Amino acid sequence: MLSRRRAIQTAAAGLPALLRGASRRAGDKPNLLFLWTDEQRADTLSVYGNHRFRMPSLNRLASSSIVFNRCYDTQPVCTPARSSVMTGQYPHSTGCTTNNIPLTARTPVMPELLADSAYRTAYMGKWHLGDEVFPQRGFQEWASIEDGYHQYYSAGRDAGARSSYHAFLANLGYKPDPLNGRFSRQFAVRRPIDHCKPAFLAGEASRFIHQHRAQPWMLYVNFLEPHMPFFGPLNDLHSEAEAPVPANHPGTGVEREPRRYVKLREGFLEKGFDGHDLKTRAGWQRLNRNYAGLCSQVDQAVGRMLWMLQATGQADNTVIVFTSDHGEMMGSHSLIGKSVLYEEAVRVPLLVRVPFRQSALMPVEQPVSQIDLVPTLLGLLGARIPESLPGQSLLPLLEGGRLAEDHVFIEWHTPPEGPNARAVVSPEGLKLGLYDTDNCVLFDRHPDPLEMQNLYYRPESAGTLRRLRARIETWQRRTKDPQRLPT
Repeated sequence: MLSRRRAIQTAAAGLPALLRGASRRAGDKPNLLFLWTDEQRADTLSVYGNHRFRMPSLNRLASSSIVFNRCYDTQPVCTPARSSVMTGQYPHSTGCTTNNIPLTARTPVMPELLADSAYRTAYMGKWHLGDEVFPQRGFQEWASIEDGYHQYYSAGRDAGARSSYHAFLANLGYKPDPLNGRFSRQFAVRRPIDHCKPAFLAGEASRFIHQHRAQPWMLYVNFLEPHMPFFGPLNDLHSEAEAPVPANHPGTGVEREPRRYVKLREGFLEKGFDGHDLKTRAGWQRLNRNYAGLCSQVDQAVGRMLWMLQATGQADNTVIVFTSDHGEMMGSHSLIGKSVLYEEAVRVPLLVRVPFRQSALMPVEQPVSQIDLVPTLLGLLGARIPESLPGQSLLPLLEGGRLAEDHVFIEWHTPPEGPNARAVVSPEGLKLGLYDTDNCVLFDRHPDPLEMQNLYYRPESAGTLRRLRARIETWQRRTKDPQRLPT
């Protein structure tokens, strides 16, 4: 906790000066603080049933937020999901159908869609949508943390450019790898907690919040954690009982599971991961404890930003969002990572705090998609919502209403030959995943929350399959999705 304690002591010493500079009031244009992580499954927070992970800041945020209990990403892998969060378009529309495809200029992102010159805008953290370390897309300030995407820079960009976090480490006296002049992820996660990426982002974000307290602002902060490598200074913060192996481990008895999932599992079991023997439960246990520590590391950084909002008098006029680009299997069905249609990979946390609309925890049970984030936020900021956006504002749910579309749609692309998939999640808890060249899946999560029973190939499912497939086909026509479904 050294990082947070030092921040509080330093900021408290100058608190009178901070408050003298705060001139904005409730009713002014609201700020937007958009906090997101990479690879964080929903069940890491107490509001989603996990009372073991040490997440006091985010748990406290949830207590005054709209809590979406069933939020899904548009595709369970980084670049495609990020393209949807930033643009409000599906991956098949943005063209970002797999990792490291740059987002084209023809698809506007949030600052460009807001188009309000009164706002100061900033992006901090992992971007993964092209030209990683360079300010772009309407964001006036940019603090980057990744040096490893240089091979994907656009033509004309300086391939030798380094991230803001690189400069931060260099100023602390660290020396980069002499072979490539970069700081690797493996190096970064082995620094003291004050020198890790979450602490760096907390400092940069807190500075921005303080500096622009007298004007409306939009700040996106994206942590790499708890993404692999699953290692950090809080590896031993949680006991085995506090960070257990998931209940559906090994979870390998799913009937006619997609063959791609089987191959992924075989690779993890054969090769292990980062020195962990995944043939043993002890190896999975160690990974889960490390993962929990990374979640707590993010929570500590979030706490610093939330404290700065309070200290500068901006908390009552700032919309706060917390989510993740996708989930993480972490041993569920003996898998690591994402890229599958199991719940742990596609379901993400989503907290939205709107202090001028509600102040208590408000749970929402209806399934929603991250495709709905952009229209929702544009509505909250008082901007026009383009008709070209396929998602819908979630604001009617604040008044107890319903949404026009109550099903959620998920994509999967495997270039160049597949398998590719389209999936739908229904309000009653059904999930259908249609692969073009692989086994398909149908789960009923009410009697089978661990998704161990694939109902797709059972004769009694025929009516359900027709109904849900028709939903996918209607959605494909509406969004101009060219993917062919299996016959």
